[in-house]
Amino acid sequence: MANKATRIDLFSMRTPPMRAFHLTWMAFFVCFFAWFACAPLMPLIKKEFNLSVDQIANINIAAVAVTILVRLVVGPMCDRFGPRKVYSALLLAGAVPVFGAALATGYESFLWCRLAIGAIGASFVITQYHTSVMFAPNVVGTANATTAGWGNAGAGASQALVPLLVAAAIVIGVGEQSAWRVALLVPGIAMPVMAFFYWRYTQDCPQGDFSDLRARGIAIDGGKKGGWDSFRTACANYRVWMLFVTYAACFGVEVFIHNIAAIYYVDHFQLSLKAAGIAAGSFGLLALFARALGGWLSDKVAAKRGLDVRSTLLFALIAGEGIGLFWFAHAEGVALAIVAMLVFGLFTHMACGATYALVPFIDRKALGGVAGVIGAGGNVGAVAAGFLMKGVGNVQQTLSMLGMLVAVSALCALAVRFSPEHKAREAALRESALSVNNGVVN
Repeated sequence: MANKATRIDLFSMRTPPMRAFHLTWMAFFVCFFAWFACAPLMPLIKKEFNLSVDQIANINIAAVAVTILVRLVVGPMCDRFGPRKVYSALLLAGAVPVFGAALATGYESFLWCRLAIGAIGASFVITQYHTSVMFAPNVVGTANATTAGWGNAGAGASQALVPLLVAAAIVIGVGEQSAWRVALLVPGIAMPVMAFFYWRYTQDCPQGDFSDLRARGIAIDGGKKGGWDSFRTACANYRVWMLFVTYAACFGVEVFIHNIAAIYYVDHFQLSLKAAGIAAGSFGLLALFARALGGWLSDKVAAKRGLDVRSTLLFALIAGEGIGLFWFAHAEGVALAIVAMLVFGLFTHMACGATYALVPFIDRKALGGVAGVIGAGGNVGAVAAGFLMKGVGNVQQTLSMLGMLVAVSALCALAVRFSPEHKAREAALRESALSVNNGVVN
């Protein structure tokens, strides 16, 4: 616990934890902007490539499917190589399919690029890993939720800004068929730029980089054998699978909404592309504060009532999400639909933050494996929602069914409980961190 930050000093980048805090959410923002940049462009892409409803469903599934595998891999990779190297490599590699999508010539080439772009979504696991090793137990939930929320706002920003980039390209003389391609160049360029800053200004943990620490004979939890020990340990923990389900219910639904919201507002409420983008973007922009609120609330209630109350809070949030989603599915009129979307979106983002406020406490010696498996659950939920829509064939009915399934899944959060020994150990670590650091960010 020595040198872990015990508070969040937002206006500072002087210390390793705060540099990691700010650069993780910035990198995450860039990655999510790139991951979801295609979503608001789908009406244009649908028109140019003459896509069917089934093909659009395949594209939406591809956008999140590969992320499941990559999230499982990058968690253990962080244990082995450190988050600094893994994040920088992901940013560089992820730029390639973004440029490829801009050059797509038809359904097949665009589908393969969209599939590869999905790997960028694994950035979330690295973000949560990096802040988890930098911040002490009293604020780690807030740190995880805030960096995830601010970074996740990149998805909402893409919904609102990408249509404006298309409009700007048309204004300067680019044809409509090429304007969406030009818009995709923006996130493609931003990713390698962000990789440089991440490599240059972060380190793996408060004491330094993992490779340097291991060379000095200092043990790093979870990562000596390529990180796969931590993966196996995580898979053997039932709490991981309970949170796998809850994250499927909150983040999986969030991703699904990002992918279908714009086209839903266009088709169901006859909004223009620009108006639909703004409406859909408002859902994503809730992440600017709602995820942080979920993590902060989890930290606060845990400080007063112990570790188990974090799970109880998560149950309440996911149950609220399910009820709100059902309301959104049956909302009549665009104004009421937007209100319902914002209400259930608030619960959704807070539930995401509360889930990863629990992650650092599941098993500290397998943090990468735990973060990776639970993070993959979010994408399993998104893929399952995509297949559900493909099978049902109607977005509104799909949303209604999802609302009921989410409400039931909240019971998994109640199943996450800890032994008295586990709670005593975590309480001791918390007190140790506060005592060693004396409330000062190191």
